Amino acid sequence: MADTQSRPSEFVHVKNNPAPGGARVVWFKGASGRSLRTCLAPALSASKPRGTVIVCPGRTEFIEKYFEVGRELQKMGFAVLILDWPGQGLSERLLEDSKKGHIDRFETFMGALARGLETFNDQLPQPRVCLAHSMGGAIALAAIAQGLVKVDAAAFSAPMWGLKSKFFGMSYLVWAMRATGRSGDYAIQPGPAERFENNIVTHDKRRWEMQRDLIEAAPDLELGPVTWGWLGASLDILATFTKPKALSKVTIPVFVASAGEEKLVDNASHAEIARRLKDCEHITVEGAMHEILMETDDRRAEFWSGFQRLLKRAGI
Repeated sequence: MADTQSRPSEFVHVKNNPAPGGARVVWFKGASGRSLRTCLAPALSASKPRGTVIVCPGRTEFIEKYFEVGRELQKMGFAVLILDWPGQGLSERLLEDSKKGHIDRFETFMGALARGLETFNDQLPQPRVCLAHSMGGAIALAAIAQGLVKVDAAAFSAPMWGLKSKFFGMSYLVWAMRATGRSGDYAIQPGPAERFENNIVTHDKRRWEMQRDLIEAAPDLELGPVTWGWLGASLDILATFTKPKALSKVTIPVFVASAGEEKLVDNASHAEIARRLKDCEHITVEGAMHEILMETDDRRAEFWSGFQRLLKRAGI
């Protein structure tokens, strides 16, 4: 078992964003020896836990952004685990310039997920449900499909199962940059700070501002644009989903929610993969931008209704 250390004081706290009940920070060592941060929150009824939900955030995201989701899952009876991916949140960053959104390959993310579940196995009541957003959806689907992690059901919010066509048109350039040792260079240069009025992830100003408040309180949470290495690793993992029988071992109940006003990932990939999964419900949340779980209450409610249907199908 990997070394762990509980550090209750190392959440970032801002007004109106309380941690889930009984939550604590626990650090563990990834396969590469990197220090990785997790949030462990027990079920509110310790004697009768409904199970565990494993929250897999998207790119640039971090534990505290999912406190509200964690509290909601606890009210449903679940224990909750939320991960800071390698190179994100307060987990150890991968490059000297800590703002670069970098990864060498998605197996690094998948290994962190598998190692975290192994490390905390005795603290995660069965059954287990994966709840993954965006990039976390690519990590989780690949890890489940390859048998690296075992869960009883999986819910995906705007999963990164395909990128907009402009990124695929850069595949040769990605290859060239990686081949010439420039994987750690920005693929997209940092620009001016995003304003709510021009954001492409949510209509909910309060939830949008919450992420900014957290980063202002702890600037180390911030992550900038992606590197060529991240882009290449993303294209690599997405290519695995199109291989024959790549998803044949994903037999658990699955729920997929696409955002009607999606600007970042390819919604067509959701429909294609949903058709290839044995037990999958796929919906589109009309009027929602990419971050469905950070959207307005009515749009979030559509996701949670689908999540409840997933639990019913799974007998959880």
